[in-house]
Order: sequence, then structure tokens, then C-alpha cells
Amino acid sequence: MGFITSENIILIGSMLLIAGVLIGKSSYRFGLPLLLIFLLVGMGFGSDGLGIQFSDMGTAQFIGMIALCIILFSGGLDTKISAIRPVIVPGLILSTVGVLLTALITGTFIWWLSGMEWSNIHFAFIPSLLLAATMSSTDSASVFGILGSQKVKLQHNLRPMLELESGSNDPMAYMLTILLIQALTVSGSLSAGDIALELILQFGVGTAGGFIMGKFTLWLIKMYRQFGKKSDTKEDPAQAVSMISILIIGCVFFTFAITTDLAGNGYLAVYICGIVIGNAGLQSYKAITKFIGGMTWLAQIVVFLMLGLLVNPHEMLDVAAVSLLIGVFMILVGRPLSVMLSLAPLRKISLRSKAFISWVGLRGAVPIIFATYPVVANIEGAGQIFNIVFFVTLLSLLIQGTTVISSARKLKLIDNEAEDEDEFGVELPDELPSTLHTITLTEQHLAAGNTLRDMHLPAGSLVMMIKRGQRYIVPNGSVHLQSGDSLLIIKEE
Repeated sequence: MGFITSENIILIGSMLLIAGVLIGKSSYRFGLPLLLIFLLVGMGFGSDGLGIQFSDMGTAQFIGMIALCIILFSGGLDTKISAIRPVIVPGLILSTVGVLLTALITGTFIWWLSGMEWSNIHFAFIPSLLLAATMSSTDSASVFGILGSQKVKLQHNLRPMLELESGSNDPMAYMLTILLIQALTVSGSLSAGDIALELILQFGVGTAGGFIMGKFTLWLIKMYRQFGKKSDTKEDPAQAVSMISILIIGCVFFTFAITTDLAGNGYLAVYICGIVIGNAGLQSYKAITKFIGGMTWLAQIVVFLMLGLLVNPHEMLDVAAVSLLIGVFMILVGRPLSVMLSLAPLRKISLRSKAFISWVGLRGAVPIIFATYPVVANIEGAGQIFNIVFFVTLLSLLIQGTTVISSARKLKLIDNEAEDEDEFGVELPDELPSTLHTITLTEQHLAAGNTLRDMHLPAGSLVMMIKRGQRYIVPNGSVHLQSGDSLLIIKEE
């Protein structure tokens, strides 16, 4: 026990973070999701690797709960209503009906598999549904980490649709998991009325709690700023941003706790709270999102490292065969079938788009966190559930995570003409009534001439910089433009 000291815990934690970051630096070169690297690093340092012993499911669940609150809030903060408005219907259908169908279809397959003589899993129907429910939500961090690193833009509003689904489907998976655990632990089976009431409370209180707490957080920020203006000592702007960011994080955890205590879905509440704050035109919004973004990455890294330490790879080998079958079924049948059925009424969405949505059904940290709930609740077979979920998550990240970009290319869904707003790495203060835009010149743009004098820019627009390959050129009227040049344009609002 002398080995377990505060200094050694800090030492091991720092080694895990440093090793994960350095190894993860090369992950995108091989098309691997960055968070998968941290998962593997955690496994490498764990019981079957360097021998770090960590098996406390309760602690893992608590850390995962905190991390998930930050991750979901950050997802809501980055969700722009203007971007998701055209895809709000399919996005919400995928995050509710799609999750339910995925759990039902996959759960039925697991139940059928449990009846095979050669199978080493023997789940009844409800435990089979529970196993499927823990894996029914998708992970956005890995997908958009890859897309972001490759600067890939998708057609047909696929990116906001997938972002909306990924941000809002975790609460549905959580509700299914909790309901099925209750069905297995509460004396007597839950009635349809009990389930309906639970769903109404979870959704209704969660939605209302998130909206109210979002507005309350904005009011607190306003009060903080007004108090700072009335104070005799002028507060440093950077300090103000930091303190407001911390205030927001405090409100996120308060939102989760109070909504959960009121029988609502805390995860849904923090996501909606993020949407309310992110679309309120908050002063110093970019600086605040950078602070929250850093905390989100730390939360994701910590939870993946922790989950890597938590698993015992030799135990996964015992269920490797059935886990492989379940994972392949989810990837090739369960997810595609749920997507096709849930989006069937929306005929405007092309078959190619539906196929891509089906393929980008990555599993991530959330299913593994949810898989700790049956263990903590002492559900029979919970150990097998956890190991199967972990195996399927690894399989999903390795197969789907490494082929996201290639599948988008094969389905011809990449938008090569989309603007990259971050290409120049320039940001404007939120207070300025101006916006930045980029355009990539084509032969059509240069039809009237190849200088800025010949460009017919809208009134109030000014070219700030020209990017040609890796070179940056200061614009003037005599610079000869070329097809492929990128222009950074500032425009008055």
C-alpha cells in the first residue's frame, strides 16, 4: 500500500497524459481517432500491461459522469441553431427513434446469439436489450477529430446532422440503460405506464431544466459583468473571461445535479443548457469556448485513459468471439437498419447520405461509461456486459474510425468547394460588428481579370490576406491572382 501515495498518483497520471499526447501526435497520419490512442495507452499501463491496478467501477462511473457533463455541454455550446435548423428533424429522429431501434435490433440479435450452444454468453431478453442499450449512442469526438484534422467538408448538411445526433443521443441511451436496469432490479416488472411516465419525466424535466438553467446562467453572467462595472477597481479582461468560464462550469454541474434530483435527464439538460448559452450572442464567446474546449479535451483524455486502465484485456479474450459477432452485426446491420428505418419518411435525404450516416455510427467513451452502471447495480452478467461493450467500442473505432474519410470520398459526399473559416488562423473580437469569410478562387472568379481591382466584392468587404499554397501574400491592387488562391475577407455586418 506504500506505493499508493499522492505523489505517485500524480506521477503516474502525468506519465499517462504525456505518453498519450506524444503517441497521439502521429495518430491522424494513420487515420486513427486520437481518443483511441489514449484508450490504448491506458490499456498499456493497466493490469495486463505495466501493471497499474484500477478496478473501482464506482469511481470510474463518477469520473465518467463529470467528464460527460463537460463533453455534452461543450457539444451544445458549439451547436448553432442556424446550422442545425435545416436538419433538426432528421437529427432528433436519429437521436431518439434511431437509438431505440439500434438497441432493439441489436438486443434481439444478442438474445438469439445467447441461445446458441457454442456461445459463452447466456443473456435473457431484458439483459440482452440492456447490453445493446449501453452501446446504442454514437461518439462525435472521434469522428469530427478526424474530419477536422483533414479539413474535410461534407455535403447536404451532413456534418451538423451528425453533430446534432451525437450530441443529443447520449441522453436517450442513458434513459434506456437506466430503465432496463430498473426492470431487472425492481421487484416485479415495470408496466408500460411506468415506462411512459419515466420517459416523459426524463425528457420533459431534462428539456425544461436545461432551458431554464441556460437562461439563469446568462443572467448570472450579466450580473457578474454589471458588478464588475460598478466596482472601483477595473477587472482585467482576461481574468473576467476566466472567471466567467469557471462560473459557467459550475452552472453546468448544478444543472446536471438539480435536474437529476427532479427525476429529469441531467445529460439532456446540460446539452440544452449549452445550446441556450452558445446561441445567446455572449460577449467574449470565442475566448470562453476556447477555455471550455480545453477542459473538454482534458475530460475526454482523462476518461479514455481511465477506461483503458479499468479493463482487463485477458477477460475480453473470453468473450472475443461473440463480441466480434456483435460488433460486426452493429456495424453492418444494426446501425444501417435503424438509420434506414428511422429516416425512411424523409425522402429528401439521399441513399448515399443515409449510407454515410450509417457508417459514421462510431462507439466511444459513453458506451463504456454506461456499461459501468450494470456493474455498480450488481446485475447478473455485468462483467461480461462491460467487456463486450469495451471490445465492440475498440472494433468500431478501429474499423469505422479509420475509414470515415475514405467512405465519404467513395460516396462522393465531400464538398471540395466549401470555405474553411479557420484556414488563416485569424479571429476577430466578438464585439466588432464584422465577420471573416474565405473564398477559394476558381477560373470563374477570374473571368473578368486576375487582380483585386477586377473582383466585384460586395459593398463593405475588404480582402485582408491571400494564401497561395503555403505562402501568405499581402493584398494590393496589382497582385496577380491565380486559381486556387484563398482570400481572407472581412465584411461589415
